[in-house]
Amino acid sequence: MAQEPLYKSLSKLDQWIISIGHKISLVFLLISLIIIGEIIARYIFNSPTMWVHETTIFLSSLLFLYGGIHSLASNKHIRITMIYDTLSVRQKYFADIFISIMGIVYSTLMVIAAFAVAKSAMFMPWGAFHLETSGSAWDPPIPGLVKAFLLIILLIMLIQYILHLCILIKRKNND
Repeated sequence: MAQEPLYKSLSKLDQWIISIGHKISLVFLLISLIIIGEIIARYIFNSPTMWVHETTIFLSSLLFLYGGIHSLASNKHIRITMIYDTLSVRQKYFADIFISIMGIVYSTLMVIAAFAVAKSAMFMPWGAFHLETSGSAWDPPIPGLVKAFLLIILLIMLIQYILHLCILIKRKNND
């Protein structure tokens, strides 16, 4: 039987993320209802909308981005469990330290890249605020919003990895 990770005690941030995640998962139901409504409007009433496709993609993308920090908060992130589960408690401790450090490095690099992408999606070259739009007939600022949300999510993920590393180090020092 697999042992629990050494940082099983969740940080307040992790608890908050999981709590919000349970609530906003209902948005997937809303997305389904919107799509069903669009199908009825299009094929029964011959009255398609111009906003459903982009809205559902927008909401889905936000939920999938949130899923990244939710999986990290609930310790369901990607790791090679076939190998991890065979490790001793001491080896798992060092594996968790390694995972946290690599997560910090990866998240830092991603935050830097996401900042550049979000900045160009939110500001004109001369500095005026203007969200990038989709270019469709409806032309909502969805690309700019998604890129800004990506930056926020990656910053939260970086903070999570730092907190997880701190919890691991503190747990080891208390043992």
